Amino acid sequence: MTYLVNDKCIKCKLMDCVEVCPVDCFYEGKNMLVIKPEECIDCGVCEPECPVDAIVADTESGSEKWLELNTKYSEIWPNITIKKDPPEDNEKYKNEENKYDKYFSENL
Repeated sequence: MTYLVNDKCIKCKLMDCVEVCPVDCFYEGKNMLVIKPEECIDCGVCEPECPVDAIVADTESGSEKWLELNTKYSEIWPNITIKKDPPEDNEKYKNEENKYDKYFSENL
């Protein structure tokens, strides 16, 4: 099992999870974070830290898309090990649905 970041992170990017990760397996894109599944040790400390519930176990229904996305972009985006300030307008997007289709950016 591994943990994954889903589209609830897009445009919120609060980064509380980054501070608690003991193996620094988070990677930062323009408007979201991802977890590198091969580095995640399944400790679960990041999941309760996310105030928007954007971190899920790969065993949850529908997580296949997020496993693929986290794997792909953790190979491309830079590793992040310290919490940064979230986007100024993050509250505006906190409860929005279907953020992947609306706002995802490959950041390439």
